[in-house]
Amino acid sequence: MNNYLDVKKEVAEAIANGKPVVALESTIISHGMPYPQNVETALKVEQVVKENGAIPATIAIIGGRLKAGLDENEIEYFGKKGLEIAKASRRDLASICARKNDGACTVTTTMMIAHMAGIKIFATGGIGGVHRGAETTMDISADLEELGNTPVMVVCAGCKSILDIGLTLEYLETHGVPVIGMGTEDFPAFYTSKSGYKVDYKVENPAELANIYKTSRDLGLKGGILVGNPIPEEYSMNPNVINPAIDKAIAECNELGIKGKETTPFLLAKVKELTGGDSLDSNIQLVFNNAKIAAQTAVELSKL
Repeated sequence: MNNYLDVKKEVAEAIANGKPVVALESTIISHGMPYPQNVETALKVEQVVKENGAIPATIAIIGGRLKAGLDENEIEYFGKKGLEIAKASRRDLASICARKNDGACTVTTTMMIAHMAGIKIFATGGIGGVHRGAETTMDISADLEELGNTPVMVVCAGCKSILDIGLTLEYLETHGVPVIGMGTEDFPAFYTSKSGYKVDYKVENPAELANIYKTSRDLGLKGGILVGNPIPEEYSMNPNVINPAIDKAIAECNELGIKGKETTPFLLAKVKELTGGDSLDSNIQLVFNNAKIAAQTAVELSKL
């Protein structure tokens, strides 16, 4: 066990006994929405996991400790501190722990800490990817590299169309990451259920996902598995509304010279503003849907 890792008792017992556990990220709490909506959403996501038969383990860094599972007080603490908490990717982990700081876990660090704890399934909103214009900026999310190296199944609603979805999928292919569509052959684009790009394989139920994950481990394959789970149609945004908002946000981002890790938060906030908050409502619903599928997959995996 990693000396910097604290596993919540309920989570540790579930892992030890082969019971289903689902990892959840903490960036959505600190950076995804304002307080108290962030705390309410985080607790609701945990409740969705429980309702579908699994144990939730929200992943975060508090006082330099890697936390696999938060209690309500810790979630409240994270929600109130909000943007004061630094986003923590792989490159930040040692510095945050050494300085005993707090860190909001991205997809990358959630995968890392989940794997340290023995958690195999992770539900998130959307993954990072290759940014538009990356052929000159080299702006590529560390999430993709982590998916190529860490054996965790990530259930998401695809990647946001603020990114270059085609290049993101090419990058994943290069790193040997299978991209699976939950009930779809079209890779989802976060706010909408279709991107126009095909997944590698389509499955119809969580039992198939669990079987693919187990087979991957049995074969000794390196890296994770990405599951694209489309946003429910009733919450999917009209492409004629969301896509122009994204294009406008990207243009403004470029004009202001915003770069690096500030890019995505700026774009998401701008898109929320341009859509009158509708994008945030969709974001919350797709996270609930991903938590449901991840929990059901974890349950099926515990039977194998």
